[in-house]
Amino acid sequence: MTTSEVLPDGDVVLRLACSAYLARFTGTSRLHTESDLRIYLTWCGEHQLAPLGMARADVERYVRWMQEIRGFKPSTVSRRMAVVTGFYRTCVIDSVLEHSPADYVRRPVVANESPTLGLSHLQFEALLTAARDSTNPFDFALVAMLGLLGLRIFEACGSSVTDIGEEHGPRVLRVVGKGAKVALVPLPPAVGRALDRAVDDRTTGAILLNRRAHRMDRHCATRRLRRLAGVSVVRLPRMHPHMLRHTFVTTMLDAGVDLRDVQIAARHADPRTTVRYDRARTNLDRHPNYILAAYMASGT
Repeated sequence: MTTSEVLPDGDVVLRLACSAYLARFTGTSRLHTESDLRIYLTWCGEHQLAPLGMARADVERYVRWMQEIRGFKPSTVSRRMAVVTGFYRTCVIDSVLEHSPADYVRRPVVANESPTLGLSHLQFEALLTAARDSTNPFDFALVAMLGLLGLRIFEACGSSVTDIGEEHGPRVLRVVGKGAKVALVPLPPAVGRALDRAVDDRTTGAILLNRRAHRMDRHCATRRLRRLAGVSVVRLPRMHPHMLRHTFVTTMLDAGVDLRDVQIAARHADPRTTVRYDRARTNLDRHPNYILAAYMASGT
C-alpha cells in the first residue's frame, strides 16, 4: 500500500504536499518515510481529521495513541513524529500552511544508550564458527558482511557480485547505503574468502542467495541467523540482523579503536549515534579515573 491509496479522493493539495515531502528522500529512506507518513495519514482518516487542518492538540493525540494504544517504544514514536514534523515543515516552506501544528508537540525521551546490545566477544566467535562450519556457504558470508563489515541488512542483501572489486590494490565491496550514498568498504582476507565461497563461479546476481537461488531478503537473513544461533556451542540471544551491526561497533570500541575511526567505519553521520551503540560506555574498567591515576603515579 502506498501513501496515495490512503488519501481522500479529490484532495489534490494534500496529494501534492505528500509528493513534495517524499521527493526529498531516495532509496530505502523514502520507503521508510512513506511508511511512517502513511500510518499517520491512516490515523487521521480513522479519526475523521483533515491532515492539513490539524491543531497541535490533534497531533498530541496521535502521539498518545502511539504510546498508550499501540505501545510503541519511545524511539519508534520519536522517529514517526520526526516524519510528521518534517511533513508539516515542508508544507510551511511550500506555503501550503501558515504554521506547523507539530511545533511544540512533546516527544518521548529516547535513552542515550541503545536498548539493543551486540554479542559479546565469545558469542560472536561462536556465531562465526557456526557459520563457517555450515554447509550453506551463504551463512558465513552473511555473518561476515554484517558482523565484520558492519553492513546494514539492506546493504548486505542488496550487494551483487559485480560490486566486488579492487581500489588501488586492496579488495573492496561497493555498497549503496542510506540516501543512496555509495561507499567502498575494504574486504579483510577472511571476509573476502567468505564472499568468494558464496559467489563461487557466478559473475552476476546477488552475493547472498536463499535456498531458491533468489536474492536473500531481511526475513530470510533473520531465519538463517536464528538457525545458526540454535546450533552454536555458546548460548546466544534471539538473533536479528541489526544485532550484528551493534556487535561490529561495540567490538571495535572494546578493542580500543578510536571513536572517530569507528564512526567512519560504521558510516554514522553523527558521532552520538556511534556512542549509543557502545554497551560498555559505563564500564568502570574503562573509567578515566584509572588513566589519570596511572599518569600521576609518580606523585601518588
